[in-house]
Amino acid sequence: MKKVFVGLSGGVDSSVAAALLKKQGYGVVGGYMKNWTDDIGGIKCPWRQDYESARAVASHLNIDLKIYDFKNDYKQKVVDYMVATYRKGLTPNPDIMCNQEIKFKVFFNRCMKDGADIIATGHYARIEKGKLKRAIDKDKDQTYFLYRILDRAVQKTLFPIGGYKKTQVRELAKKFNLPTVTRPDSQGLCFVGKVPIKDFLGQCIKFKTGDIIDESGKKVGRHNGAFFFTIGQRHGLGVGGGQPYFVYDKDIAKNIVYVTTNERSELLNKDKFEIIDCVWREKPKIGKDYQVRVRYRSPLKAGKLISEKNGKWQVELDKKERAIAPGQSAVFYDGGMVIGGGVII
Repeated sequence: MKKVFVGLSGGVDSSVAAALLKKQGYGVVGGYMKNWTDDIGGIKCPWRQDYESARAVASHLNIDLKIYDFKNDYKQKVVDYMVATYRKGLTPNPDIMCNQEIKFKVFFNRCMKDGADIIATGHYARIEKGKLKRAIDKDKDQTYFLYRILDRAVQKTLFPIGGYKKTQVRELAKKFNLPTVTRPDSQGLCFVGKVPIKDFLGQCIKFKTGDIIDESGKKVGRHNGAFFFTIGQRHGLGVGGGQPYFVYDKDIAKNIVYVTTNERSELLNKDKFEIIDCVWREKPKIGKDYQVRVRYRSPLKAGKLISEKNGKWQVELDKKERAIAPGQSAVFYDGGMVIGGGVII
């Protein structure tokens, strides 16, 4: 009997994954990752409720539950990375880094050390013949967050719910009578949760007022830190009256945020950009037609890689895409298979 360690988060997806694997005859062990425990801005971290939920699932399924304390790893490899990236004026994706560094590296290695043959999580993704593929539920597909995970982890990972739609997963939770059946999906960043990202960053980066300038060079308002804004952002600018403004650029050195009221402006909509720090699951082909996703849940766009030099790849989309944000990732697909991707600059 193969022993599989399932990352139990306390949510419905991971608990259904565990239930399915037990039904299939695996020797299932639950693993709860304690990654973050700090309260932020008066909002209590929900880790205790999550752990109790995971423990209730393990008890219901009659499986062992191990608790893994990865707080130090998480702080260094995910939180510090996120803050440092914001300081540079970029918009990072901590969920991608969490998967790369914690779930499919630190957790994976610990599980292997503790006797696991394979691991499993509640991600909406599929692995077929060792290849990472999009989930059946296109609206819930999470391969955007998984494109950087190590091949050796992919070879020993199962995604049991990747072949189901979310509605079917909820029905399976009812069928298995799981205690998480009515638990809502988690919201927000992987560790910040309901806390606004600006409130979290405000504890790490000092507020500094600066100008908001429109595309004609006119000063239209003030902000309290260019770090906190992302390309395409509309809300939170504090510029009232008239048409809404959209962030199209920012100058971190001068602490200036640049905005436009023209949603169709070339400043805001682009069909060419560059990526670095790439991870390729399959050898990329210059000029080949791919599907590209430039942010989670954004529609797949037709595009191609047009050149590469010193690890910097030039990307061209068939149609302009709004608010391509440096620091986010562009992930490439060939049909349903994940080719890889890189960080937008």
